[in-house]
Amino acid sequence: MIARIAIAYEVLRWEEKSLYNVAQDLGLEVELVHLHNVYIPMGYYLHTNSSYDVVLQRAISHTVALNSTLAFESIGFKVVNSSTAIAIATNKIWTLKILAQNKIPVPRTAVSFDLEPSLRIAQLLGYPVVVKPIDGSWGRLIAMARDDEELRSVLEHRTYIPNPSMKVNMIQEFIKKFDRDIRVFVVGNEVVAAMYRINRDHWITNMARGSVAIPAKIDKEIEELALKTAKVVNGEVLGIDVFEHQEQGYVVNEVNAIPEFKNLISATGIPVHLKIVEYAKSIAKR
Repeated sequence: MIARIAIAYEVLRWEEKSLYNVAQDLGLEVELVHLHNVYIPMGYYLHTNSSYDVVLQRAISHTVALNSTLAFESIGFKVVNSSTAIAIATNKIWTLKILAQNKIPVPRTAVSFDLEPSLRIAQLLGYPVVVKPIDGSWGRLIAMARDDEELRSVLEHRTYIPNPSMKVNMIQEFIKKFDRDIRVFVVGNEVVAAMYRINRDHWITNMARGSVAIPAKIDKEIEELALKTAKVVNGEVLGIDVFEHQEQGYVVNEVNAIPEFKNLISATGIPVHLKIVEYAKSIAKR
């Protein structure tokens, strides 16, 4: 029986095209599903002609990704990643809560909802500190504060952003991480690739902020850390961002449940898109 794969997307990027092409090359039945052009029944009360063994979730918007995944799951479709994994990874506080509960090392972090407690957090952590949104990607709306005055300015600016999540102040220690971080890519129960993201001009190391990617060696500690992280967040295809803490060693900074991988393939030569589709094919048979 030929596996039927859907690729759910909003914008057809290189990643989605590569997944589609490799699925065709493997002889699978594959369909590109533009999430803005379809409806998804909740439960079995509305008719749908679509039936898939696996849906690869590739929406850019976290809101669209989570809610379309919930709808797909309500009619029995297997979605990679699951709504649970997407919900956890989308909320950075939820992510750190799950990781910390499972004894996975994370940056020292505290949460506050007003200025004065935020200043107390900074005094405890020591300046500089990093103020992050609880959701979002590509390094957006992340700020460093080097003293009380800068922290006041950052938090005041956040009050003018019309988003309820800006009422939550997530404040972390600033980690001196050798001008780089490590993006570790997990597919199923395997760490398939890793790269250093290096930025000597800015402390934020996301690729969207101008970093350069080179291959990273996957040592046993990185592998075990990434696989344990994937397990506790219920993830199957994940991009896990790891910092090299000068005192604590490896710490998990964030988890991405709908990771891009074009730069990872360019840096490592590893066919990550093929690994993902082969994994989808393998679970379609279960």
